[in-house]
Amino acid sequence: MNELSIVDSHVHLWNPNQLRYSWLAGLPVLNRAFLPADFSAASEKVKVKKMIFVEGGCEPAQNLAEVGWVDSLAKSEPRLKGIVACASLERGETSRLELAALASCPRVRGIRRNLQGERDLDFCLRPEFAAGVKLLAEFGFTFDLCIRREQLGAIAGLVRQVPQVTFVLDHFGKPDVRGRKTGPWAADLKALAALPNVACKISGLTTEADWKTWQPDDLKFYFERALECFGFDRILFGGDWPVATLATSYERWAETVREFFLFANEADQVKLFQTNAERIYRV
Repeated sequence: MNELSIVDSHVHLWNPNQLRYSWLAGLPVLNRAFLPADFSAASEKVKVKKMIFVEGGCEPAQNLAEVGWVDSLAKSEPRLKGIVACASLERGETSRLELAALASCPRVRGIRRNLQGERDLDFCLRPEFAAGVKLLAEFGFTFDLCIRREQLGAIAGLVRQVPQVTFVLDHFGKPDVRGRKTGPWAADLKALAALPNVACKISGLTTEADWKTWQPDDLKFYFERALECFGFDRILFGGDWPVATLATSYERWAETVREFFLFANEADQVKLFQTNAERIYRV
C-alpha cells in the first residue's frame, strides 16, 4: 500500500502481566500482551506515521498506572503521540483530582470512560457524570464515546449539555452490521451528528459484523451514513487494533476503508487519514 500515510486515532496496547484487565478473561485470543512491536508487525504493510493510544479497560484503580506505562512505551515508539486515558467521571466534581493527575502527563489528550457496559441507558445523563464530563474542558481534554447503539439517544442529550467539550464517537456507535439493521441507529446517528462538537471514528465496524464471513459490501451502508452525517471534516480513521483482529487483519481494515473512500479527492482523504485526528487530539 503506497497511499497516504495514516494517523491511527485508535490503538490499544496492554500487558496482563503489568495491569489487570478483567474483561480479557472472556476473550482468550486477546488475553496476552499486545505491545508496540506487535503493532508494528501487524501494520507493517500500512504506513502508520502517528498513533493515539486509547485506554484498554484496566481496573479503574490502575488508570494512572496505565498512563505511566504507555508513556514509558512512547520513549521507544516515537509514533505514539497521544493518550486517551480512562477517568472515573461518574464521581463528578471529585474526579478533578484524577484528571489533574492524568494531565500531568503531557501525552494525555483526552478521556474515555467506557459506557457500553452500563445497563442504564441514561447513565450518561446522571448529574454527577455530566459534571465530570464538563470538567474536561478545563484540561483541554476530548471525550471518546464507546457506547452501544441503543445509547446514542441519551448521548446526544449529554453532548448538548457540554458544548465546550469535543466528543469523538468510537466505532460508528456500534450499529448492528451482523443483523443488517439500519434503524434506529441511522436516525440516532444523524441526530448526534447535528451537534457540531462531535466527530466519528471510522473504526471497529468489522467486529459488529460476522467475524468470519464479512465482506466490504456488508459495511457500505454504514460508511455512507457516517459520511453523510458527519462529512469529511468530522471523520477520522481508527484501526481498533488489536480488538479488531477478532474479525480482520490491520491491513484488510485499512484497505477496506481506503477502497470505500477512493472516490474522495486528495484533500478529503488527507482529512480522514491524517489531519482530523491531528487536529482533534492535537498531535
